[in-house]
Amino acid sequence: MRKTILVSILTTMTIGMQAASPWTKGGFETGKYRNLFVEMGYQPAAVDAKVKEVFNDVFRGPNKVYFEVGDSLGYVSDIKNHDVRTEGMSYGLMVAVQLNEKDIFDRLWRWAKKYMQHQVGDRMGYFAWSCKTDGTHNSDGAASDGELYFITSLIFASNRWGNDTGIDYKAEAQHILNCIQPKEYEVTRRQGPWGFGGQQNGGEKQKQQMFLIDPKTKLITFTPDGWGNSFTDPSYHIPAFYEVWAKWGDDGRADFWQACADASRQYLHKATDPTTGLNPDMSNYDGTLRTGFGGRRDGSSNFRYDSWRVPMNIALDYEWSCADGAWQRGYAERLQNFFYSQGVDKFVDQYRVDGSLPEDNEILQAGGFRKLRHSIGLVATVAAASVMCSHEKSREFVDALWNARHVPFDDGYFDAYYDGLLRLFAFMHLSGNYRVITPAR
Repeated sequence: MRKTILVSILTTMTIGMQAASPWTKGGFETGKYRNLFVEMGYQPAAVDAKVKEVFNDVFRGPNKVYFEVGDSLGYVSDIKNHDVRTEGMSYGLMVAVQLNEKDIFDRLWRWAKKYMQHQVGDRMGYFAWSCKTDGTHNSDGAASDGELYFITSLIFASNRWGNDTGIDYKAEAQHILNCIQPKEYEVTRRQGPWGFGGQQNGGEKQKQQMFLIDPKTKLITFTPDGWGNSFTDPSYHIPAFYEVWAKWGDDGRADFWQACADASRQYLHKATDPTTGLNPDMSNYDGTLRTGFGGRRDGSSNFRYDSWRVPMNIALDYEWSCADGAWQRGYAERLQNFFYSQGVDKFVDQYRVDGSLPEDNEILQAGGFRKLRHSIGLVATVAAASVMCSHEKSREFVDALWNARHVPFDDGYFDAYYDGLLRLFAFMHLSGNYRVITPAR
């Protein structure tokens, strides 16, 4: 009996030491990924079952956001907004390729190509960021994070399944890579700010530039045309994705994509608060807060829905590349220290970047509600940052995610789409199931 107890104690101590020791090399180099749940004492079988459960919640359960159309198509819908977005479609593709769900991947890609991707004209290769569920465009313009995920997911699909099973994934990725290069297009100038996607009405015609990556700074745009290509969104920055393009895009731009990865990492240093770790919803390319478009008045310089993704994106770059590991480990602990000070089970989902609470007019509404909440999507991404942490607080964030229930709030608000997808990504990260997919041998 004493021997059994001693073995149990030693095992627990070993798990504790592993959980407190972030890795110093990434998956590109090692091909290995941490299962932080297991390191912290959860049973492997329970972890596998939990990941499957969370996946089924998003793709197959009663609150699913994935829907099949006929024999060959499928889409992911932002249920509360009654549309299909490049954000959700590209996230769905990444989940599907990571978890080897080829039928789901192929259905999503066929729907995106048929209804969302522009096949001719100035926007050829880009995707309409929002469509109705019948494929009708709500907007023709692109949101740059969609293209970022589309390209990376297609390269991974090529690496995992090859290009001769009905879809030439590599060719599709290369087509987008070619189309996102800077080019001119003609617009009609008017007074006032541009709408989302760069549409203008009335006035004189002039030439504008369209580009997914700003050629001067090598940073991703908020949108590739018009008003949106003059600034960026911190949550669109995933440096390791560019390394995937450099390694397997085979488009002749490997050096440029590597430079984009390096620039993106340096940008994140500037865009995250040095004390709280919080980042704004939008920022200038130099990382400073935007004041020309709303600024404090409408909360666009605050930490809010888009901002939640940044901890998880930095964790992904850490897990895959670890090229900026020292800074990333410090960032993750600063961020968790801030949320810990707010209460692991109490922190809200929107703040000013200095950690103060926003005023009512700054709070971004969702689903018809303008309200601060303890949202499971943010619970998920803060927990995902634990892969970079060595402090004991990280355990509490991981446990909080494991135990959190994705159910409606008391007032009826429920986000099956955004909260559900971020929760799924976090479980993939923390279980070692979000990986670099290398070419099959």
